[in-house]
Amino acid sequence: MGCFFSKKSRRKCPDREPALSDIEEDATNNIPATSTEVNATALSTNNTEEAPKQYSWDKRPKVDPKDFMLTGLKDVTVGRLPGKLNGQQFVIQECENCCIYVFDHSATITIDDCVNCRIVLGPVKGSVFFRDCKDIKCVVACQQFRTRDCKKMEVFLCCATQPIIESSTGMKFACYQYYYPDVAFHFKDAGLSIFNNNWSNIHDFTPVSGETNWSLLPEDVAVLDHLPLPDSESEFKSIRISTEVARSIVPLTKGNRRKGSDETCLFVFFAGDYTTANARKLIDEATAKGFPLVQTKEVSMRPEDVQRVFGANTESLIEWIAKGAVVALEFNGDGVVEACRNIASDVFSGTKVFVSENKDTASRDVDNFFNFADMQMGL
Repeated sequence: MGCFFSKKSRRKCPDREPALSDIEEDATNNIPATSTEVNATALSTNNTEEAPKQYSWDKRPKVDPKDFMLTGLKDVTVGRLPGKLNGQQFVIQECENCCIYVFDHSATITIDDCVNCRIVLGPVKGSVFFRDCKDIKCVVACQQFRTRDCKKMEVFLCCATQPIIESSTGMKFACYQYYYPDVAFHFKDAGLSIFNNNWSNIHDFTPVSGETNWSLLPEDVAVLDHLPLPDSESEFKSIRISTEVARSIVPLTKGNRRKGSDETCLFVFFAGDYTTANARKLIDEATAKGFPLVQTKEVSMRPEDVQRVFGANTESLIEWIAKGAVVALEFNGDGVVEACRNIASDVFSGTKVFVSENKDTASRDVDNFFNFADMQMGL
């Protein structure tokens, strides 16, 4: 079994003021009026010029729907700067030969009837839905991803749930690789974890016998070979963007690609102040030694889950899982278990972690944890 390393140590609406007609109806029906109703009648009778009561929602700034849509554009670079959407829904439709950059978080995004466009979307709390689009290349981070009646799309994806394609062909997917200064805040605002990414676990809702409607892009694919940076004359020229793997907010994973080795290793960080930073450091350490990251998950656990996932002698973990979600990572490669155990000892000796004990039990560790995590997330 694995080893553990640790240091000891809708606001409620106000009641509606009764209208005079209501009170008169009550009187007609011989229902006694309350003192509130009498006062309301007096106010209505004696002060007919009184300003109508204002509620909080009356004071909200008016929203122009045009600010939240791009429609009928051709041969332009457009989009939204940080702070322009602030979690609102967004619509892109009937655009052709455009470069579209949405550097903000949003609720949902729908893209309809677009052709030959390059699209970068900031984190989306809900769904991203492409319909009747073709020749699209995009970077997307969302809770749900779906396409219908689409052709020839290349998607650099981070998706918390299983991506779905329907009546779509020529679909190609790769792991999300993108950075701009506000993206970490936007992931948080959208409620997305950078560790929950099912980019390669595609479900084809309308498969065709003998045909493959989707595939994975090459493992060494580069975003810039498919999507350009904003043009230097555009309004986005001041935003510092990076497509380097090391700068990407989402860790680069192999996903469902074939593993290079039969040896694998589970490494789990328990909740703490630096869990995300520690996980990123581990990824740097392990990949620098030649051990690729296969998959990651961030998930909450209950006491009853501990025994089932980690096996015996795990009573000490109960207090740790109560502190918050755990972050689990799977690495692959000959000698990966020993390498990860050395990293845990040398770099994370003061941090509560679980590491597979040996290569004979490591595959079971991986299966136990990620099967549990997928069940918890409904995958």
